[in-house]
Parts: sequence; structure tokens; C-alpha cells
Amino acid sequence: MSKQDLFIGFLVGLAANIGGVFLYISIFSEMNIDDTLADAVRNEYLGKLIALGAILNFLPFFVFLNKKQHYHARGVLFATICIAVAIAVYKIVS
Repeated sequence: MSKQDLFIGFLVGLAANIGGVFLYISIFSEMNIDDTLADAVRNEYLGKLIALGAILNFLPFFVFLNKKQHYHARGVLFATICIAVAIAVYKIVS
């Protein structure tokens, strides 16, 4: 049961990060989503954009903690760590 809860939390963390990126782009960017992501890759600030989207992971993390769903919260934390490692690898490679 705990592996399934961890996986659900991981998926929620990834979804929250993707939602955070789209929310950030829709609020602060004058271009549409496709153009903003293409510009982020071209000008090498995609990692910063993804990191800003990860701020939205605080919401499901603390909701899961308040509901005493600790394995879900661990999954969200694991997703955040995986995203941070992916950003670091992306920065090193590019």
C-alpha cells in the first residue's frame, strides 16, 4: 500500500510542477506557452522556469501532511528532488 501511495504522491508532484510552469507562463509571459517554452530553451532559462513551477509543490505537500498521508507527501518530495536533479543535469549538459 505504501508504494502505491508513494507513486500517487509522485504523480501529484509532477502534475503540480507542470501546472505551476503553465500557471507562471500564463500570468507573467506575454507570449503563448509554446513560444515561451521555445524561447526558454533558446535562451537557456528553461531550468529556472521549471524551478519556479516547482513552487506549486508546496500546496499538495502540506495538504498531504495535514491529512496524515505521509507516503503521499513523501512522493511529492521525491518528485521535487527528481525535478531538481533533472534541472542540474540539464544545466550541466547544456
